[in-house]
Amino acid sequence: MAQIISLDSLMAPVTPEAMRAQLESGGCASSSCGSSDGPADMDPEVWAKVKDHPCYSEEAHHYFARMHVAVAPACNIQCNYCNRKYDCSNESRPGVVSEKLTPEQAMRKVVAVANEVPQLSVLGIAGPGDACYDWKKTKETFKEISARIPDIKLCLSTNGLALPDHVDEIMDMNIDHVTITINMVDPQVGVAIYPWIFYNHRRWTGLEASQILHERQMLGLEMLAERKILVKVNSVMIPGINDKHLIEVNKVVKAKGAFLHNIMPLISDPAHGTHFGLTGQRGPGAMELKELQDQLSDGTKLMRHCRQCRADAVGMLGEDRGQEFNMDLLPEEVAYDPSKRATYRAVVAEERGEHGAKKAAAAETVAASESGAKVLIAVATKGGGRINQHFGHATEFQVYEVSPAGIGFIGHRKVEKYCEGGWGEDATLDSVIAALDGVKTVLCSKIGDCPKDSLSAAGIEASHEYAYDWIEAGIAAWYAAAHPSAARLTA
Repeated sequence: MAQIISLDSLMAPVTPEAMRAQLESGGCASSSCGSSDGPADMDPEVWAKVKDHPCYSEEAHHYFARMHVAVAPACNIQCNYCNRKYDCSNESRPGVVSEKLTPEQAMRKVVAVANEVPQLSVLGIAGPGDACYDWKKTKETFKEISARIPDIKLCLSTNGLALPDHVDEIMDMNIDHVTITINMVDPQVGVAIYPWIFYNHRRWTGLEASQILHERQMLGLEMLAERKILVKVNSVMIPGINDKHLIEVNKVVKAKGAFLHNIMPLISDPAHGTHFGLTGQRGPGAMELKELQDQLSDGTKLMRHCRQCRADAVGMLGEDRGQEFNMDLLPEEVAYDPSKRATYRAVVAEERGEHGAKKAAAAETVAASESGAKVLIAVATKGGGRINQHFGHATEFQVYEVSPAGIGFIGHRKVEKYCEGGWGEDATLDSVIAALDGVKTVLCSKIGDCPKDSLSAAGIEASHEYAYDWIEAGIAAWYAAAHPSAARLTA
């Protein structure tokens, strides 16, 4: 049960030393933002927009948090994978919320979160309906919050149907980031995904509905790109329906100016009450998703760190503190105090330099290998870019691919926590091992002999030798030990 948040706790001072300790342990954040100069292949203006945005930068998602406010419940399309009526506080799924907010309530909640969560850098509206269709509430919310907390980044998510009507207002409001869910560029494919849309005061079905939606999505994407507003395209991978087609989707949205493409696995469970869940449509496996993403790695910027957040999510990607900030737990009045966020950013700026240097050294280490081996490494981390979580406490593992070509983050694998109350469950361990399909080694801060032996029997090595090291440094050290030619470089 969430504890009531007191005004004193919201306003408590945080020292740089405490922030630094939290970052190293992972108790406050997760891994990186990159140097302030940014990547060599990215325009400095673009880097300035994404370097602190956890959804638009894989590096930033380790250090910064997002918040979604559920102020836009109305929607103008129906998707076969969506049911906004369902809610479970322990489930992460787009469209799900515990409480819908008015713009005034959203303002109160954002101030409370900004005071309590120093990592907060982005405020988004992602429903639970459509932010552009429920535009009046979206606009009012952003207007009030940007006036109160001017340094917070604003972003919205939309299905794109109503997007072209609001692009100029989006630009005027300094919204730098827009996410459009685009699951097809062939309307015939869309027929199997969208039962109906509501457009121009009437309901459309079948191929006509899909054609209208496609045309509006393409128009909205082009208009945003022309105005240099960064666009992330989300696509839901639905095996047997659009999985192969997403290769064409990627080509089209990239050509029209999308900055980032995020291929998300279909979440399909009969308990959710969605059409796909009730009809038995399966979602893709982790390796199926990776295979598709690998086919798109020809220069396309892919988002591989998506957690498919709820429409009221709060906190770092991979965690959701939303239940701590339900309206009945918040003070009636609270003043915004920017000091925690300012202190946190100063500490993160220092961390970037060290982390960047370690990543560069790690890349040199693995590049020296003559074996050519390409392996998947799973990391248990609480954040801060470090290997700092007990194997039994992990609810997800971050997965990296390492080879002489480099160390790259490729995704995460959600699991049930193995250790509860000091005891491990065999059935849970079996499900964890299944989730680690294709993984060679697990790096963690600690692991017991029993789960270590079970992993070994399944062909998965586990090690806590690199506990609390930077993730990339630990991976490189493991790779060097496994491939002596690389080890010579570090001797």
